Amino acid sequence: MDTLHLSAIYIYPIKSLGGFSVTESSVEERGLKYDRRWMLVDENNKFLTQRSNARLALLQVSISNDSLLVTHKHTHEKIAIPLQPQTSEHLQVQVWDDICEAVVVDSVADTFFSDYMGSRCRLVYMPDSSIRPVDPRYAVTDNYTSFSDAYPFLMIGQASLDDLNGKLEEKLPMNRFRPNLVISGGTPYAEESWREIQIGEAHFYGVKPCARCVVTTTDQQTAKVGKEPLRTLATYRKVGNKILFGQNLVFGRKGSAIRVGDLVSISSVNG
Repeated sequence: MDTLHLSAIYIYPIKSLGGFSVTESSVEERGLKYDRRWMLVDENNKFLTQRSNARLALLQVSISNDSLLVTHKHTHEKIAIPLQPQTSEHLQVQVWDDICEAVVVDSVADTFFSDYMGSRCRLVYMPDSSIRPVDPRYAVTDNYTSFSDAYPFLMIGQASLDDLNGKLEEKLPMNRFRPNLVISGGTPYAEESWREIQIGEAHFYGVKPCARCVVTTTDQQTAKVGKEPLRTLATYRKVGNKILFGQNLVFGRKGSAIRVGDLVSISSVNG
């Protein structure tokens, strides 16, 4: 096997908004530090994503001076949101079929996002007391996650994207797939078979290949929606009615950090 390295780390603080790269990150049970700890919900407290709101892609999130900084990629309109919720209002919010506890962050943020979306929505935060278990069919221990779709971490091999881009007329950037961890080296799609994975100090379990949705067809810079890459992936990456690309992970050991350049080693693979 080729030598494997961690080549990129991405964090998406607010679910379905633009993320950013870092050179290192703390690794927590529910995901990378800050990753998808915030989320927009509608007036029924149900999660909002790019699946039906592609314009969310145009809102870029960064972290600066103990604030979330949300900036529109084209107009550069921005808002700074305190990292700590400014209210004590707790809600039960829905992410897919899960109901979990959240705290309303800030009324000013609610106004900003509601004006942008053209309908009432609220920004909520997942406190440490809110435990959202992963699907028990794929859990290794009592694993839990943040406001991610289903699992704490998503890993993609750079070789997999390179292979896909070799089949596309127009090459796509990695941000179409919104991974947390990008691995260099190895063969295309090999990551979907990895079971026990060591990245620097941190230990992970690969539990389930990632089934991809229409968000991958949204250009993250323009919010325009097309047919690729799902059209091409469906020709060779379809299993049942799912199109697979990437591997979902759960965390194996707490209190660790990862850094770009870390060696990646595989100690076991799925049968």
